[in-house]
Amino acid sequence: MSYQEAYSSYHATSLDAQTSRASPIELVLLLTDGLLDELARARAHIVAKRYEQRATSINKCVDIINGLSSSLDFESGGQVVGNLANLYEFCANHLHGAGIKQDPAMIDEVVKVMTSIRAGWAGVQARNG
Repeated sequence: MSYQEAYSSYHATSLDAQTSRASPIELVLLLTDGLLDELARARAHIVAKRYEQRATSINKCVDIINGLSSSLDFESGGQVVGNLANLYEFCANHLHGAGIKQDPAMIDEVVKVMTSIRAGWAGVQARNG
């Protein structure tokens, strides 16, 4: 087993352990952290002109955003949920544009939005224990 395979296996096991005992807010934070990591990879692929890896990475990012969006509770969440849905949609669309235009600045904009959203969820978690 190579170092990379061992690390991937360890990371998957660690993530499984974290998600099995996580609250819904903790799951959102874990997904957002994973998204921010993948956004950094997508940006690096754009800068290095690694087009195939860029496409794969952007698709992973959009999948995570779609997962976050699909977990929103529109029935009881009110305007906040509607705003989050709009932000998630903006981010997904912006990522597609970043891939087409090969523009790392567009990835940076998504990072800013997602970092703000993550801070909001972290604040909710801190207030609610």
